[in-house]
Amino acid sequence: MNEEKKTEEKLRYSTEELEEFRQIIMEKLEKARADLQLLTEAYTNSSGADTNDTSPTFKVLEEGQQVMSKEENSRMAARQQRFINNLENALVRIENGTYGICRETGKLISKERLRAVPHATLSIDAKTNQRKNNINK
Repeated sequence: MNEEKKTEEKLRYSTEELEEFRQIIMEKLEKARADLQLLTEAYTNSSGADTNDTSPTFKVLEEGQQVMSKEENSRMAARQQRFINNLENALVRIENGTYGICRETGKLISKERLRAVPHATLSIDAKTNQRKNNINK
């Protein structure tokens, strides 16, 4: 019976552990949303430094730089939005009791990994195997 209980405990995290992860995720979500807002503003608003009064050569160079910068900010914003979505999905997994369970192996993902990457859905072993399989294709 004791052996059975140990196995059962290893299949899921406790309510207290899940609450710790929820707090980590909520903190990361708050920061990620603030960062996304800054990135979105950076690529949707033009900067206050107008180039209308500079020489034509500098104006062309600066406009090119602004376009590149806006494109980069747009890419970074899209990446940040994916990160936010992943964090929100992790909160859903906490609610439905599947948080911290590797989607490949069904085993518990280590606490250390979840503290570092709270939206992880793969254990280190599964992630390593996935990378190996992708390299071999």
